[in-house]
Amino acid sequence: MTGGCSIRAIWILNRLDAVVFSRRFPVVEKRWRGTCKSENETSTEGDLNYRVFTSLPSDSELAAAFVDRKRREGSLRGFGVRVSQSAEGSDSWLDDPITRHIIGIYINKEEDGDSNVLWPLILHTKGHYVILIFPLVEPRHLKAYVTLCSRSDCGNAVGVEDSISSILLDLPSITGAFMVAHAIGDIITGDVGEPEVVVSASPSVGGLLDSLTGSIGISSISSRAKPVAAPVASSTPSSGAVTGTVTSDAHKTGSRTLDKDSLRTFISSSMPFGTPLDLSFPNIISIKVNGFSQSDLPPADLKQPAWKPYLYRGRQRMLFSVHETVHAAMYDRDEIPDSISISGQINCRAELEGLPDVSFPLKDHIEVLSFHPCAQVPEKGIDKQAVMFSPPLGNFVLMRYEAVCDLGPPIKGFYQLSMVSEDKGDFLFKLRLMDGYKSPLTMEFCTVTMPFPTRRVVSFDGTPSVGIVSTTDHSVEWKIVMGGRGLTKSIEATFSGKVQFAPWKPKKLPPSSSAFGSIADEDSDIETDGNNNSMVNIDEFLMEKMSKDLQPADLEEPFCWHAYNYAKVSFKIVGASLSGISIDPKSVSIYPAVKAPVELSTQVTSGDYILWNTLGRCPSAAATKV
Repeated sequence: MTGGCSIRAIWILNRLDAVVFSRRFPVVEKRWRGTCKSENETSTEGDLNYRVFTSLPSDSELAAAFVDRKRREGSLRGFGVRVSQSAEGSDSWLDDPITRHIIGIYINKEEDGDSNVLWPLILHTKGHYVILIFPLVEPRHLKAYVTLCSRSDCGNAVGVEDSISSILLDLPSITGAFMVAHAIGDIITGDVGEPEVVVSASPSVGGLLDSLTGSIGISSISSRAKPVAAPVASSTPSSGAVTGTVTSDAHKTGSRTLDKDSLRTFISSSMPFGTPLDLSFPNIISIKVNGFSQSDLPPADLKQPAWKPYLYRGRQRMLFSVHETVHAAMYDRDEIPDSISISGQINCRAELEGLPDVSFPLKDHIEVLSFHPCAQVPEKGIDKQAVMFSPPLGNFVLMRYEAVCDLGPPIKGFYQLSMVSEDKGDFLFKLRLMDGYKSPLTMEFCTVTMPFPTRRVVSFDGTPSVGIVSTTDHSVEWKIVMGGRGLTKSIEATFSGKVQFAPWKPKKLPPSSSAFGSIADEDSDIETDGNNNSMVNIDEFLMEKMSKDLQPADLEEPFCWHAYNYAKVSFKIVGASLSGISIDPKSVSIYPAVKAPVELSTQVTSGDYILWNTLGRCPSAAATKV
């Protein structure tokens, strides 16, 4: 875990804004009070008389303050930008979207003035619950935040020295608190599965059995609760990649009800005395269920890390799996450049006996790096950097990164839709797939979807140059590349046609509703205050600025504000990464030395890959002028 991260308190609220679970850490509070001892005297900073607030609120006080902030900020997340309703001292006054995720609240503000602000509170929503994590920061950071909230010129302007971002960059505990929030959210919803590791398996005598049971293709493996010898299902010899699967005994909490016993076990084991050590829920449950035996004890001369409670025994091997997600906004306009980016992660599974160290060189193609706590800070070279780590138990994410696409977009071209009448539109696609791509890159599938969330599709007319077309009530789907027919070379695909909609029936939304009002997601606000009907929601505020004279639509996806301004592409590519990142199995070093095969697999999938209608309106980011 990131050094210097300590948690003062954790609160979990339900949709009724009642605290259903809380945990405070007295050891961390003692450190906070000791740090505040010299700060307790009133000091003058400009016009601000500030007194550090040293105590934590009760659950009822916290809930009341959270409701007050939600009412003041207009929604659960808040405005995120300064609007006419923003009050001095509020989060939206800072005019920075980060305040939708890192918030401040006031306890009994009328009585004690500004001395009772709680900041920073990490806000994370999962399922039907709101999770608040309160990390330990220094009083000077809290003072800087309060001072910033009272300034008229605060915000996220370029070149501004004092900003909320500059404060947060000085706080490593923020990153750790977000990790804690996400770990707790996964436990609440039962989403505690391990990261996928895709691996090719060599042919074996079990191939016939696997072919009968359908074990052909790509599968994932995950760790057992207490791995003594991880069984691998045999695979079938074939010309394609053949893989095996390790079954998982990891405990999962599938129930939507809050399992307080699991939470208490996780918190007390993963962050003793408020300091996060190992946030792997499967590890914590494995220890609780299995305990330890004499054979689990490591050699006396080795120090066993918290993230590896058990030592592996069995056939040794190293498995790496590179997963990349491509995000793109394709405009096909001279005035707006196309945008494409890659986010990726390297998943790993080290089936190695003892407590070895693993290292390998990594080409320096990546822009942003974050590593698992087991990894050491890399040493940067001219064109590559070394990664060294002491692998934990089971599957884990070794690193995450962002990068540019070395090969260019896997799908490029344009999409046009023109409404020739209120209920009829003509559309045209002209795409090129895998342009410039060569073996071993293979596109396993590719689908283009035209969504019409506010219109019902009655019929369509058109035949694509390749693939098949199907429709639903609110979309037209074009399958260009289908499963079992991988694409290894560049092709051009065109599709023109007409789409007929049911007669248009405009839906008039109430003034207090958002244009995204039908979305039941983490930003939606179910409860409204009858006395604040004039308060503008952030979504309404932004939609009004973007849409102007367009009819607001209840969209199911947040990409556009008109019903047919984009098409979405989904695809999967295997064989190599698009960023150029790779791991050479021959360059992987294990110390102490051991003969262990190293296997690598790579897959690339689409994220938000959007083709904007070149004949319609589209959002774009303004380029910074230097």
